[in-house]
Amino acid sequence: MIGATVVGDPAMPATGLNEIHKVSPGDITFSDLPKYFRKALESDATVIILNEAVEPPQGKVVLVCDAPFAAYNALARHFRPFQPLTEPISASAKIAPSAVIEPNVIIGHEVVIGPDCYIQAGAVIHSHVVIGARVRIHSGALIGTDAFYYKRTPEGYIKWWTCGRVVIEDDVEIGAGCTINKGVSGDTLIGAGTKIDSQVHIGHDAVIGKNCLIAGQAGISGNTTVGDHTVIYGQAGLAQNLHIGSRVLIGAKSGVSKDIPDGKVVFGYPADDIRTVQRQLAALRQLPEWMKNHGRE
Repeated sequence: MIGATVVGDPAMPATGLNEIHKVSPGDITFSDLPKYFRKALESDATVIILNEAVEPPQGKVVLVCDAPFAAYNALARHFRPFQPLTEPISASAKIAPSAVIEPNVIIGHEVVIGPDCYIQAGAVIHSHVVIGARVRIHSGALIGTDAFYYKRTPEGYIKWWTCGRVVIEDDVEIGAGCTINKGVSGDTLIGAGTKIDSQVHIGHDAVIGKNCLIAGQAGISGNTTVGDHTVIYGQAGLAQNLHIGSRVLIGAKSGVSKDIPDGKVVFGYPADDIRTVQRQLAALRQLPEWMKNHGRE
């Protein structure tokens, strides 16, 4: 399909397609930079698309072609082709009889909605979203939008074809105006019992644990993982590719740029242990008086 030369066993089956940090055995992934070849070859992926002939490890196959990213995108498009919605609720959607769907809800192809869900008017559930039982989604929420993920080239930014899903587990509540992106080729996951306030954005491939609370206008970037029972207060921002532990508390307006271990309470920009930040703020408040007393005004 991609015109590649096979290095290794040509009968090796490929059962999935995923980015390097999301791969499982059987997956196809790619790398077009030699410095990342080893990472790709040593990953769980079974098939690796490269632009140089490299001997694969035991049990793996290398596909050699000129443009690995374009080849990967072509495969994603082939197996998850563009399919416009031509009716408010796709005929392929599977909706439990006990679910309540208000007027003007849009439900895309291959969506699954479990029992006793309540989807308010004006919500949009895009294709390939899986929703568990007793989930409440408020008006204006957009679930399953494309990943904001681009490859930078000398000619400009090229969009990664979005072929992942959003998976929402049981007893989740999603506030009005929230936006949750699909995974690029994996899943964006919202864990059971998590409650999300209005105007929250959750990026592609993010994984939110169970029984979390996320307050309004918080933003969680792509590929970031949040553990169970974590609380994120309003307008906090989490950078991409982070691991946030369980039972963490992130204060309002905090900017999180590094991993946080279990049980920590952080605040500030950049976010740090709240006691450290409180001491810094206390010292800062005393600075004008200190300058006056030392003739520095």
